[in-house]
Amino acid sequence: MLPLFSSYSLKGIPVKNRVIMPPMVCFGYAGNDGVVTRKNLDHYRERAEGGAGIIVVEASCIREDGRIAPSQLGMWSDNHIEGMSQLAAIIKSFGAVSLIQLHHSGLAAPESITGIPTGPSANPKDPNSRSLTVEEIHSIREDFIKAAIRAQKAGFDGVQIHGAHGYLLSQFASTFFNQREDAYGGTVEGRMMLAGEIIDGIRETCGDSLLLTYRMGANSPKLKDGIAIARYLEQKPIDMLDVSHGGSLISLPRSPKEFAYNWICYSGTEIKKAVKLPVGVVNEIRTPERANYLIENNLADFVNMGRPILADPHWVSKAQHHEEMIVTCLNCKPRCKWYEDSSQCPALKIRMQKGL
Repeated sequence: MLPLFSSYSLKGIPVKNRVIMPPMVCFGYAGNDGVVTRKNLDHYRERAEGGAGIIVVEASCIREDGRIAPSQLGMWSDNHIEGMSQLAAIIKSFGAVSLIQLHHSGLAAPESITGIPTGPSANPKDPNSRSLTVEEIHSIREDFIKAAIRAQKAGFDGVQIHGAHGYLLSQFASTFFNQREDAYGGTVEGRMMLAGEIIDGIRETCGDSLLLTYRMGANSPKLKDGIAIARYLEQKPIDMLDVSHGGSLISLPRSPKEFAYNWICYSGTEIKKAVKLPVGVVNEIRTPERANYLIENNLADFVNMGRPILADPHWVSKAQHHEEMIVTCLNCKPRCKWYEDSSQCPALKIRMQKGL
């Protein structure tokens, strides 16, 4: 059996293979109330059936005014628990570990949703934005903790805190976004204070049984900053790091010529060297061979297969059983068709033509 399909014990919870379906937002599936719909349920049922070891439900917002889009799933209200319970049950019924990503957009939230965008500091490119007060930071901290409690009540095995992609916690972590001069800025410990308080608060209220993972930005804004952040997080009661990008295009790491993956994946492998926590890597891995190489050579503990599993929900089971009918992501340019309108994804059209 390929190492990619070997099992793993994550804090005593068995994971059947090393493949993660990462949080991939389905724009337009939910309504403005953030409640799970039949379309959401069908989407995750098909992909859970496909065999991933861990499935992370897409970014679910902890505050209504922190959404990135009107149709984003929510965890800001107890009204979301019932639908999320159905999602968690579906995922677990196919033997996958169920996580949900908790999210706040910060400065990236559109004005139509948030009014005045807020973050660690005002966005110099947006005169209508402003920095959060300490009282507002504390309120957001409590909302993350309350969302984790709802996730636990819904039956998820764990939560993933979204600290990447230039959203709120990523903004706090990065010296590019965070110019604060109080306790929530300056040093790594200051810039990570909000994330650390959220982690400690979730662990204190939800106990040790809830898996707690963190998606971090490797370039915050440089890889050396990402490594420092990973080492800070290693001292916190979390169970896994999932390494992606930090939302900034400044000083991007360069992977060695002999490294056959892009800078985001490379950054994850470098962070794995720096910490003892399990680490998941992501971005343009695509094929079973490339995914397996990372696990086999101990460059990562898990691989995130996002667009491949959007393109072919049964990517994992097909790869495991050496089936040749995998429908591949076509890497549409200038941007992914799925995010514009999932019904226009060319991989979906190919699956329909082939009756898959």
